[in-house]
Amino acid sequence: MIYAQAFYNARLLDESMDNPGAILCVQGKIRAVFQGFFTTQKTVHGLVDSVLEEDGIQAENCNLEFIDLNGKTLTPAFIDMHVHLRDPGLTQKEDLNSGLHACAAGGYGTVVAMPNTNPVISTKEQAMEVMERGNHIGQTKVYQSVSITAGFGGTDTSGLESLDRSIVPVITEDGHDVESSSVMLDGMIKAGKKGIIVACHCEDCTLAIRAKPHRAKALEIMRKYSLPAWGGQSRDLDNVPEEAIREIDSELTQANEILALAENLATDRNIQIARQAGCHIHLCHVSTAQAIQSIRNAKLELANEAADFYADMADAAYDTNIDGKFFKPIPPAENGFTVTCEVTPHHIALTGTEEPDIRALVNPPLRSEDDRLVVLDAIRDGTVDVLSTDHAPHTSEDKANGAPGFTGIEAAFGVYNTILVHQGQISASRLSQLMSANPARILHLKKGVLKPGFDADFTITDPEEKWFVNSKDFKSKGKATPFEGRELCGKVKATYLGGKKVF
Repeated sequence: MIYAQAFYNARLLDESMDNPGAILCVQGKIRAVFQGFFTTQKTVHGLVDSVLEEDGIQAENCNLEFIDLNGKTLTPAFIDMHVHLRDPGLTQKEDLNSGLHACAAGGYGTVVAMPNTNPVISTKEQAMEVMERGNHIGQTKVYQSVSITAGFGGTDTSGLESLDRSIVPVITEDGHDVESSSVMLDGMIKAGKKGIIVACHCEDCTLAIRAKPHRAKALEIMRKYSLPAWGGQSRDLDNVPEEAIREIDSELTQANEILALAENLATDRNIQIARQAGCHIHLCHVSTAQAIQSIRNAKLELANEAADFYADMADAAYDTNIDGKFFKPIPPAENGFTVTCEVTPHHIALTGTEEPDIRALVNPPLRSEDDRLVVLDAIRDGTVDVLSTDHAPHTSEDKANGAPGFTGIEAAFGVYNTILVHQGQISASRLSQLMSANPARILHLKKGVLKPGFDADFTITDPEEKWFVNSKDFKSKGKATPFEGRELCGKVKATYLGGKKVF
């Protein structure tokens, strides 16, 4: 039996389309896209029948479902290049079942999971075991990344030699970075040869250690007065002495200044090593103005090198011995060195230099308003390639003890739509590009756009619906979010994978 779905009475939205229309999916793939006002089943039925007949599909052999979206927006399912699912070994925080259901509820069809589990995911076999369990759950598709060094030990990159990009597209040391530049170079060379992406949490390890005592002192005072480590609007400070608040803010400010320097230095270092190694480097959760400028400069250098190369070749004779077609030489800038980057909902929406969000502990920290505005500018000018979540669930006890990170995937679309589209920063199509098309291209997936032949992974949204964040409603085990109680505009209504509803 052939399975097919016809979605109609929809607003079709992707990176290059924002029109009313309908979509026909057959066996999990987009078969046809119809643009126009197909507001009833009758208006689209004839077109669907014609396409199925053209494909030689008989009605008796086809289970065809018509789905009325009632004017809601159908967009390619979101793809998150940075989530923490905590499975195996840390399942009190999150497990594959809760995490993937949370991803589907957030509108995500595909996610890349970080390897900071227990044990650390350091081999292809460990990654495959996680992905096989994820597939059995039947929710969001998970790709499990692998650590750059065995067990995050910082020395042994031999495990990279057996990796296959089609199975493990990303390697990362996640929140650790690799302290030794020589070891990082070794890992990047191996990744470059295989076309595997090296995702970097850019943080100079020695400076990160220097920041820890300041955070520890602030947390000691915060625990004394039961102040949560995720900021937000939920705590009355009337019973907290002003001198305690000042001391907390002073200690966290000192920590954040050190960690800003740590991000800036590590960003420059990792880009330079990636250039030498000839690999694709993906900079995670970029948060400072200086890091953004380093990434922008690297991209401009790549563009200029390519332009100069083709200008020099303009008068050269191309080799025509490849199937009788002209062969365009590959410029030196395309030796494998590529730079992409991502930002997060909390870094574009929150300012970490003032109460209460200075107490929202995350790595990298929430930054100044100047930094936030530079990140927004980088989204507008194309420096930023991807909007990720860095979904990092913790137990309440772990969070109270200062574990950095927030639960983020179920509110991410609302935050991005509110801050970026409703506040006029970018168009809805550009948002789709950042959340779907670009991450699909980076990961070499045939997803992320509404075109025939691509996967029928869809997110249905109401971009105008207003709602208040209530972590009690999250499917994730993690409930710590700095957006608790905040009003957002834009709600995920359903998620379809391969044309079948999973949320």
